[in-house]
Amino acid sequence: MNAAAPEVHPTAVVAADARLGPGVVVGAYTVIGPEVEIGAGTRIGPHCSVLGPTRIGRDNVIHGHAAIGGDPQDKKYQGERVALEIGDGNVFREFVTINRGTGGGGGVTRIGHRNWFLAYCHVAHDCQVGDDCVFSNNAGLAGHVTIGNFVILSGFSGVHQFCRVGDHAFIGMGALVGGDVPPFVMVAQDRPARPRGINTEGLKRRGFTPERIAAIRRAYRTLYLGDGGLEEARAELAEAAAGNPDVRAFLDFIEAGGRPLLR
Repeated sequence: MNAAAPEVHPTAVVAADARLGPGVVVGAYTVIGPEVEIGAGTRIGPHCSVLGPTRIGRDNVIHGHAAIGGDPQDKKYQGERVALEIGDGNVFREFVTINRGTGGGGGVTRIGHRNWFLAYCHVAHDCQVGDDCVFSNNAGLAGHVTIGNFVILSGFSGVHQFCRVGDHAFIGMGALVGGDVPPFVMVAQDRPARPRGINTEGLKRRGFTPERIAAIRRAYRTLYLGDGGLEEARAELAEAAAGNPDVRAFLDFIEAGGRPLLR
């Protein structure tokens, strides 16, 4: 554990009740507001704002001009106490914006661990982001979006409010997602965006065996390329899910409901 005292640039403004862990670095002209807690080893660049209530974990890197924990961009917000929670080991590049939650949406925006948010990305109020995701430049989430683990959003992509994106999904460059995206699925811009198979390359990189990938591909074909409707696909997937955790995860996502599936 880094036991060094926090290092705060003389031009930075830090609220009296903000809590900075050991080894925290705060850059020039950055503002740390009230009710902010920053974990050990986190480094914050120049000209950033971190507003509370916000809790940031360990070993995060926040580059210059990022705005973390700002008020939700929601006309229904009336100043109620809402929060942002960020895990460990995330990277937020220049001009990234992450908003706190809203009273009507659960009250908390959450970011998990080891995510990368490249320049100009936006995460709106009440979003829930898992672990090990990559948001390429200018990717954006509207309010109340749920993102799983190991998800990649390519540059200039966007996800509509209340949509869910499952684990290991891949959203292609410029794709505008208007429905739920099941785990493992690859989405490409096709005016509107639509599923285009499974994220085979990403699964290989994460150690999925050929057998696992083949089972996921069969599940995708059952859902998107079968002759029957959604109920018939669900029945077939239920049979295939017996003893297969990947297909079970695929089916559980569908059964959980939400917005209509992206088709």
